[in-house]
Amino acid sequence: MPMAPEHHDEVLRIYQAGLDTGNASFETHAPDWAGWDARHLAAHRWCAVDADGGVLGWAAISRVSDRPVYAGVAEHSVYVDPAARGSGTGRRLLDRLVTSTEQAGVWTLQSGIFPENTASLRLHERAGFRVVGVRERLGRHGDRWRDVVFVERRAP
Repeated sequence: MPMAPEHHDEVLRIYQAGLDTGNASFETHAPDWAGWDARHLAAHRWCAVDADGGVLGWAAISRVSDRPVYAGVAEHSVYVDPAARGSGTGRRLLDRLVTSTEQAGVWTLQSGIFPENTASLRLHERAGFRVVGVRERLGRHGDRWRDVVFVERRAP
């Protein structure tokens, strides 16, 4: 379902839970809602919810560049509540994101994934993403350098 204002607190909670694993992002603390909102395009924000309306996970995209030539290229994020991992929530969210972005003319979804995040790498592979390459020692995460596996999915 489209992300709604009542989902914001849960979206940030799930994001922080992912960050707390140490294998989701170079970020270590979720921003406040204004910061998160400013970085993610409103038209492509999705939540998976349970029967009681609780958020199980979310997916969203961000611009790669403001240059017109990159208008159809977006970086995406998918985060699943720890209690819902392994339930297919991530796949449903990623499939919905692919559908909505392709319908809007986005031809490339891309993301960087730490190699240790094997569940995310498997999810992306099953959803039709390909590994473009590994960006070695791309950035420091705490006290260590981290590699990032660069994945992308091109619209047909």
